[in-house]
Amino acid sequence: MDFVNEHKSTDGPLVLRPGDPGYEDELAGFQTGFAPRPDAVFAASSAADVVAAVRYAARRGLPVRVQATGHGLPGPSEGGVLVTTRRMDGVSVDPVARTARLGAGVRWGQVVTAAAPHGLAPVNGSAPSVGAVGYVLGGGLGILAREFGYAADHVRSLDVVTADGRLRHVTPESEPDLYWALLGGGGGLGVVTGLETGLVPVASLYGGSVSFDGRRVGAAAVLRAWEEWTRTVPEGLTSSFAAVPYPDLPALPEALRGRYVVSVRVAHTGADGDRVAAPLRRIGPALADSLRRMPYTESHTVHSDPDVPHAYYGEGAVLRELDLAGAGELLARTGPDAGGAMCVVQVNHLGGALAASGAPNSVPHRDGRFLVRLLAVGDRAAARERLDAAFAPLGPVTIGRALNFAFGAGDRTDGLWDAETRKRLALIRSRYDPASLFDGN
Repeated sequence: MDFVNEHKSTDGPLVLRPGDPGYEDELAGFQTGFAPRPDAVFAASSAADVVAAVRYAARRGLPVRVQATGHGLPGPSEGGVLVTTRRMDGVSVDPVARTARLGAGVRWGQVVTAAAPHGLAPVNGSAPSVGAVGYVLGGGLGILAREFGYAADHVRSLDVVTADGRLRHVTPESEPDLYWALLGGGGGLGVVTGLETGLVPVASLYGGSVSFDGRRVGAAAVLRAWEEWTRTVPEGLTSSFAAVPYPDLPALPEALRGRYVVSVRVAHTGADGDRVAAPLRRIGPALADSLRRMPYTESHTVHSDPDVPHAYYGEGAVLRELDLAGAGELLARTGPDAGGAMCVVQVNHLGGALAASGAPNSVPHRDGRFLVRLLAVGDRAAARERLDAAFAPLGPVTIGRALNFAFGAGDRTDGLWDAETRKRLALIRSRYDPASLFDGN
């Protein structure tokens, strides 16, 4: 009997085919623009379910893709198998060892909540609804990144089902090549069912944002002032610049409708936050100022990322330096007077602990000083064309692309890794997945 039909009972993973009740709901995620259409969806609740899914696909030579929270997007899954891991959402914290065990479907907000009573925090991203495992496999650029480095740098071990249907416990000592490739390689080596990560002793931070009217103060002027300020800040202070041209829509708050809002976001564990941030408050008249000391459980308010699922296309360029003339042209091409669909700009200050090269993982482009991220809504082809045009002025200072922020890029992998890293990743993939079961995941 076919496994997909045989295992619709409770003694194995829930398996859904197109047309089955619950199929569409199982595919739903935060990204609504690019819906996968797999031949079979394995709704995994355990590592054993993942093993069953991989073995089923391997016997038939079917591609395997993975989806947890759906913020990113798995590779093409038509005719193949999609493993959803959102049900594997257990979190346990060891406050003595300062570690957390995370299931494959865990979201960062859960980890923050579990760690906080112990005065600890994960090296998480800005949005609490983002899946922790996918974030880590792409490197993981967090809100305290310049102080603590990439999230991948803190992973102690991973549990992964490889193409041979074997569940492996992977550490730097047990399988150093696989460990190296999983952390920063972005997938394509198996299905991670859980991991153990280190926590950091952070209970509170100084953070928030200062926002300005981009038309009145000038988006390029704010960017220039912020870039100059980053040269003076403590080594561990993390910040970013953002420019958002809000449309004039009734669904938006009155304070945002039709405004071009330019912001500087700050996250700092030091006690001198107000003093360090003082130059930001002198840039111009502020629309809003939320900088304050806060418990780490409120750290998601630093960015206040949208939590409503929507369609978007995204790209990220890692820069050796911030060319202000090129960045000004990028702002002109994405601002409210450029026409086209809404386009959001974010520029992250890199360096600090992010530049450390001793971690045994494949996170690339550690010599980058800034990361420019663009998000566009609307039609995929039109969005990609617009973002490519916007990035063009920064071409001379671009050293690569950012895997965590390549949303909806399909099979485009150019620039994600340097040549040496790409070659080593390919060799490791050929060893662990010779039939390319996970290729493009």
